[in-house]
Order: sequence, then structure tokens, then C-alpha cells
Amino acid sequence: MSAQQLETDYLIIGSGAVGMAFADVLLTETDANIIIVDKHHKPGGHWNDAYSFVTLHQPSSFYGVSSRELSNGTVDQVGLNKGLAELASGAEVMSYFDQVMKHTFLPSGRVKYFPMCEYQGHGQFSSILSGKTYQVTVNKKTIDGTYFKTSVPSTHTPSFEIAEGVEFGPLNDLPDLLEPRDGYVIVGGGKTGIDAALWLLDNQIEPDQITWIMPRDGWWIDRKNTQPSREFFMDTMGAQATQAEAVADAENVDDLFKRLEKGGVLMRLDPNIKPQMFHGATVSRDELSQLRRIKNVIRKGRVTRIDTDKIHFGDDSIATTNNTNHIDCSARAVPVTETYDVFQGDKVVVQTVRSYQPVFSAGFIAHIEANYDDEAIKNELCKVVPLPNHDTDWLVGTAAQMRNQMRWSQEPGLRDWLLSNRLDGFTNLVQANEDNTPEQQEVLMRLKTAAPKAGANLPKLMAEVMQIMAARQANS
Repeated sequence: MSAQQLETDYLIIGSGAVGMAFADVLLTETDANIIIVDKHHKPGGHWNDAYSFVTLHQPSSFYGVSSRELSNGTVDQVGLNKGLAELASGAEVMSYFDQVMKHTFLPSGRVKYFPMCEYQGHGQFSSILSGKTYQVTVNKKTIDGTYFKTSVPSTHTPSFEIAEGVEFGPLNDLPDLLEPRDGYVIVGGGKTGIDAALWLLDNQIEPDQITWIMPRDGWWIDRKNTQPSREFFMDTMGAQATQAEAVADAENVDDLFKRLEKGGVLMRLDPNIKPQMFHGATVSRDELSQLRRIKNVIRKGRVTRIDTDKIHFGDDSIATTNNTNHIDCSARAVPVTETYDVFQGDKVVVQTVRSYQPVFSAGFIAHIEANYDDEAIKNELCKVVPLPNHDTDWLVGTAAQMRNQMRWSQEPGLRDWLLSNRLDGFTNLVQANEDNTPEQQEVLMRLKTAAPKAGANLPKLMAEVMQIMAARQANS
């Protein structure tokens, strides 16, 4: 069967949040035609595979696409996020992207959408169901929106052995449990592990019934410091000022994290355990209090095998039973570690240009694609902020983000775009405002004073980070 011939200006691979955010800016700022290809049956990418009780862990107001609000502008009145901006549920996010596709993209007449299709490369893709093939002539560029390769428990394969008879599954299965178990074992210390723990506690499971296997403790961000509205100015901008002061004044990396924790920028599960991980997970203070109720936290490294009576960690083990529910939270959400130039001739590889902000980054990169011609300048404006993994990556990302912000501030018109783009979230808060109170002005002055000192101290701290990373590689 010969391939059906298609033609477009931009071919976007992936209709997840990144692909959708990129397409949205192209539609708004250019007259280009777009083809979007995705293996899922609906837009939303990994949200199609997420567990039913998943929510965003940062405010809804700066998630999604630039042209359409996801948030209703409400503050939660109940629950562990009480007093903070709403967090959209997975179902709400899926509905939102479906609405964007149906009511913004497709009615434009400039977008063609091919769900349930597998991209083979070189402009060719095929239908998963029918096998029909398509060959696309791309007049401008192919946009790779799949770089993040987001992994969720329901679609990932555990790296350890699971014996026959072990009750084991992703946290997607938790709402389907119909009878009590001897206990519940959470395998994984990242964001899905946090969500599993909070779900169990919220559903009347006693903390002593929960075992939390945590190969590495992580630093967590206080969600109160991520609120983009002026109502939370003192929290959000206060944290930014404290962060800059910590980088400016830190004598070494250990001292830096002590200052960040003391200033409320970062939090951890156990004050006596030094975290070795940072993935950008965001929790509220009330969630932290709940998580600290779980005392049976196992720190023996990674699981190597689960039997019906034991969980193995290499030569070590702990007891379990065949009536214990083992919950897989071991998938790393974004497992990639390599970075590339964003602009590569006729291809764009969408990566983060701001720490843990993939949708903002996608929109920003699309704006640069739409408004700049020189590839060298494009890549200069879109330097990649590496995805975090180790604790020290907090500093690596902060340094890269500071570099980008400095470069953007020198570019005519770019600041205006940031101010007007809802995915940015924070630029408006930094602006001088005649309505600012004296206390708010003081916070901005703290930030302004600390920023150059932080920049001056960064090389010393980064040199130590490089030594730490080299030592870890040598010992791995």
C-alpha cells in the first residue's frame, strides 16, 4: 500500500502538553499550517495513562497552552492544598486539552490532527489500528515534542524481579481495591510515591500499615512559594529573594541547602536524613505533615526482587506477605539525562529553558521559532536548563535559569512577551508596581541586591558541585 502524501509547514510529534503548547503559539504568532501526530487516542500525552486521582502539583494557572486558561482562578477551601491556588485533576487536564484541540486548533483550519498514529521518522507515520501510512512533506520544521519521554507507573516496566503470587501493580490500581490487606508497600520516593502515600492516608489506612521504600530522600519545594498571584507576593517573591541570598552567602554546598531549608525554600521528609535527590516535586506544608506520619521508611537502596515473603535489596531484605499490596511508584517521570541544541536545522527538540517548566518552555521556544531567523541566536536564547535528578542539580538548574533570565532581559521585546504570556507566571510579580506595599518593595530590593552577589558566588559553588558529581560517578 502506497503512503498518502501530505504537506505542512510544521510537523509536531506528540500532542502532550509540550506539543500542544508549542502548536498554540505557532497558531497565534504565525500563519503556518501544522500537522500533529500522536500515539494516544486523545491529546494530553501521558495524562492519558495517569492514575485517576492524579493532580497537578503546581498551580493550574500556569499550565496548559498560552491562549486558554486552565484555572478557574479559585483557591482551594478544603483538603491538604487549602488556602492555595487550585490544582487541576487529571480528568480536568484531559478535558482541557480536548477542548483546546476541538475548539481552538481544528476550527482554525490550519491544524490537522492524527491520533492513534506511530511516527517512524523522516516525515512518515502510520495508523496503529489500520496500518495506513502517511508521508509528510515538511516545508519548515519537524518539532520533536517527545524529548521528555514521560514515564508513568501504568506504562513502565519495573527494573526488579517480581515473583509469581506477589500482589504488585501501579498506583492506578489502588481505587480498585475492594478488601483490606496486611499492609501496603510503596516502592519509590518520588512524586508518585508521595501521591500513593497521601491517597492511602486519605482513605483510612493507618500510617503503621504503610511501608515506604525510599532509595533516596528528596528535597521538595514548598507549594506556597509557587503561587503566581499577587495575593501570595510575599511568599513567592520572598522565596525568590531568600533563594538568591542563600546562593550569594553560602560558604559551600552543604551550607547552601541549610540556608534554603531554613528560609523555607526547600523541605524534606526527615530533618535527620540528608536528601540526595531533587526532581522538583512540590508539596504543601499540610501534605508534609501527613507524610511525616509514616514512620516505616526503608532506606536500603533500590529493590532487586520481590518475593511473596521478602523484599530484596541486593544482599539485604525485609519481610512482606502474600496479602500485602505492593505499589509500583518506581518510574522516574522524566528519565532523560542528555541535552541537545534546541534548534537543529530542520528539527526542533523541545527541552526545558526554565527549571521544571516544560509547557512554558515549549511556548517560549515556539515564540523564538516564530520571531527569529538566526539559528545561533535562537539557541543562545534557548539554552537548555537540565532536568534535575541529584540534590546538587537544584544548583545546576538555578545557575542555568539565571543565565537565561539575564540573556532574555537584554533582548528587545522579549520581556513584553513574558509579561503578557500566562504560562510565565512570575515576571509580572517582579515588575515595579505603584500598588506595591513597602513590605513588597523591600522584598524586591532584597532580590535586586542579592542577585549580583549570587552570580558572583555561583562559580565557587558550581566548582564544588562538579567535584561532588565526579565523586559520585567514580563510586557508581
